[in-house]
Amino acid sequence: MEAAIFERVLTPEGWRDDVLIGWAAGRITTIAPEVGTAAPAGTRRVSGAIVPGVGNLHSHAFQRGFAGLTERRGDGEADHFWTWREAMYRFAAAMTPERLAAIAAMAQIEMLESGFTGVAEFHYLHHAPDGRPYDEPAETAFAIAAAAEETGIGLTLLPVFYAHGGFGDRSPAEGQRRFVADLDLYARLHEGAGRAVANLPHGRVGIAPHSLRAVNGTELAELVRRHGDGPIHIHVAEQMAEVEDCLAATGARPVDRLFDLAEVDRRWCLVHATHVAPGEIERMARSGAVVGLCPITEADLGDGIFPALAFQGVGGRWGVGTDSNVLISLPQELRLLEQSQRLVHRARNRLALPPRSTGRTLFDAAVAGGAQALGRTASGLAVGAPADLVVLDVDHPALVGRRDDALLDAWIFAAATNPVRHVWAAGRHVVVDGRHSARDRVEKEFRRVMRDLAEA
Repeated sequence: MEAAIFERVLTPEGWRDDVLIGWAAGRITTIAPEVGTAAPAGTRRVSGAIVPGVGNLHSHAFQRGFAGLTERRGDGEADHFWTWREAMYRFAAAMTPERLAAIAAMAQIEMLESGFTGVAEFHYLHHAPDGRPYDEPAETAFAIAAAAEETGIGLTLLPVFYAHGGFGDRSPAEGQRRFVADLDLYARLHEGAGRAVANLPHGRVGIAPHSLRAVNGTELAELVRRHGDGPIHIHVAEQMAEVEDCLAATGARPVDRLFDLAEVDRRWCLVHATHVAPGEIERMARSGAVVGLCPITEADLGDGIFPALAFQGVGGRWGVGTDSNVLISLPQELRLLEQSQRLVHRARNRLALPPRSTGRTLFDAAVAGGAQALGRTASGLAVGAPADLVVLDVDHPALVGRRDDALLDAWIFAAATNPVRHVWAAGRHVVVDGRHSARDRVEKEFRRVMRDLAEA
């Protein structure tokens, strides 16, 4: 067992001083506020403001290597999600398991340094570039897990089922051949993913039917029947073209169609859900599912703005993810979520739930939603939860003079540089003085891979 006394801690009961936190086997075993001089002799003390780590509920790790490569518009042609996707497919064709591991490790380090301590990896890059399965079908899943072992991030691995190129069981496109599987091959991928995470602290496996474009109703039912014990994540209603195609093919909008096909409950994470009607908002909230919001990616791709205020008003649950990993930042995901609502409603502090501040409201929701989407049974700094602790530097210029909820407000809305000083993930001290302990090694390999890709 390890333990330390933390100066100021955000517990489930609120902010507390001098909190003794103990952990063993990666989980919190003890929380004792205001221990003062009663602490065991020799117990180390950690200064700063301590908050729970947050689960990143949606990531495509390999796309971290693609960041910044699509910021040029073609002559006379519209540029949107679907043109971006074609460019991404071309980049994906150059991925090898070794390159994937290097890029994933870099992305995970940036997540940890930002305050994300776990990640749900929506993993669809399964096969060799020619579309044939590797001898070990889950080869690339093992690459993702190897990165997580090196970085220490908690990994919920979500192998993606991808069978079709569009509604009506359209044949997959050439760029999708590395993703496609039938139910039997998927069973082997899922079993291999379970082996890949078996020895990781808090490693777990779920399923990810990619979208209603890529999975039909029969396949969706069979996936849930065979593998539905863990988290279930699906892209839904990200683009208006998707909504229009779903209406044309099925007579229903995507979220309504999903709820007609499946018993959606707390196991589910509905990623994006950007374009939803009022009735769909209520169905999502009543189900207990988490909506997975990725504001930076959604803005980058021109997806649209999720109706967060309406969803919050009916008790909806949400968390945040980094999706395309074009820019990895926990506070910026939360900031953009709130600021998008301000722009839509032309008013401030839209998502605040008094007496909590806006930053505290956003942070609490992200902690709870992220834990649920990653399949964790407990969240926050509580006994039984993962020992995921983030220490904010209260002397950072953006935070100095702030206290408690005002620290979260300053971190999310006013810090241009990173005030995260230390991070423990599953009890492992991975970020020390603002820098991941493996950053030098991982960054060196990442640079080599990126140069190789640039020359390919």
